[in-house]
Amino acid sequence: MIELAHVTRRYGDLTAVDDVSFSIARGEVVGLLGHNGAGKTTLMKMLTGYLEPSAGTIRVDDLLIGRDTRAIQARIGYLPENCPLWPDMTVIEYLDYQAALHGVPPARRAQAVAQAIRRTALKDRATAPIHTLSRGYRQRVGVAQAILHQPDIVILDEPTNGLDPSQILHMRELIRELAQAATVIVSTHILQEVQAVCERVVIMRAGRKALDARMDELQRGARLLVTVDRDEAAVRSVLLRVPGVRAVHYEGAAGAHHRFALDAPPEAAPAVSRAVHEAGFGLHALGFERRDLETLFAEIDQVGVRAEARHAA
Repeated sequence: MIELAHVTRRYGDLTAVDDVSFSIARGEVVGLLGHNGAGKTTLMKMLTGYLEPSAGTIRVDDLLIGRDTRAIQARIGYLPENCPLWPDMTVIEYLDYQAALHGVPPARRAQAVAQAIRRTALKDRATAPIHTLSRGYRQRVGVAQAILHQPDIVILDEPTNGLDPSQILHMRELIRELAQAATVIVSTHILQEVQAVCERVVIMRAGRKALDARMDELQRGARLLVTVDRDEAAVRSVLLRVPGVRAVHYEGAAGAHHRFALDAPPEAAPAVSRAVHEAGFGLHALGFERRDLETLFAEIDQVGVRAEARHAA
């Protein structure tokens, strides 16, 4: 549905987004993750047609940003990081105005506003002037304007900014509901939000795509973790003889318990257990490594820092 091909955006000598390519299928919920300044917001602005790429192309089905920008924008609901609101309007007045801008027919406008208010839990603030609302409620108004016209694509830039814990839970539920009928892209620097609602993550670093993977693939891990009561000298050769074990990494000790990470498929676990038992070692733990986003994010950061250091040298 959405396809980015070698997209680059420059501001003078600064390259904010550098040769980024990926595609998003209809109905996917994708998290766009990265530090502040990683290029996420610039990428969001290009996806929504507020900016055009300096190089590369962005397509939505058969439509092309630049040539068909207005047609693409009509299919998108967008919550920018700092959503512009008219402070003297009431919530209903503002959403009615936004519905008109989105091209919602007058006969359907009241229904569209009422539905957006219900979905974002704004009923008790519907007649309040926007300037009286808390940061969290203003954020909800921004989401409401993004979904008024029932768009095919919903793009949310930092949607949980300023929300309290109960409002965050409601926002997650709303994103899951939106995903039943739309493609959803969530841009954030908060790892927990991606893990809570997204099925896939694209990580940006220094304007480039550092990772594109499904959440279940990331969490599955690729190593077996083994804890035994013998040291590395005794254990390494035993583990390396197990079929399927490609490498053994010593992870350290806690008292008499020594921990090893094995580059091996999950199906090698029974053979590892058997080899440890036959060697007369005490097996204290055997399990699969699970890599959460926090660990992965740190790994990508370390790789990037080392690459920058080599380049500077």
